[in-house]
Amino acid sequence: MTGRDQSGSVTLWVVLSVPALFAGVGLVVDGGAAMAAKGRAISAAYQAARAGAEQLDLPTYATTGAVVLAPATARAAAQAYLASAGVRSTAINVDGDQVSVAVEVSSPNRLLDLFGMNTITVSAQGSATATYGIRSAGG
Repeated sequence: MTGRDQSGSVTLWVVLSVPALFAGVGLVVDGGAAMAAKGRAISAAYQAARAGAEQLDLPTYATTGAVVLAPATARAAAQAYLASAGVRSTAINVDGDQVSVAVEVSSPNRLLDLFGMNTITVSAQGSATATYGIRSAGG
């Protein structure tokens, strides 16, 4: 019993499976890089917020005892941290004793670039509250 002629079927299988294989490997490699970029973005957002939350309005604290931030100085400190980390901010908000920072980090793709995806951009947010003195846990 003779079967159908299957010449060329291996070629078709290779032509279809090799791009799928590259895409799968690309998702693993570039997905890992995107996860690392997300971690970097989260860290940068929280560290920038912390840098801003250190900028207390000392004259207000000295006269009223209220822990309030100097808004312009807090924004500048957060922005300076992000600049030193090479991270782009999308928003820096200072409200009373709170600093909130939103950032974006782009990660260049190595293998998914072959499929037209040049970069993956991730975003993160972090916030910090200003305190003065020693505080106990929960208070």
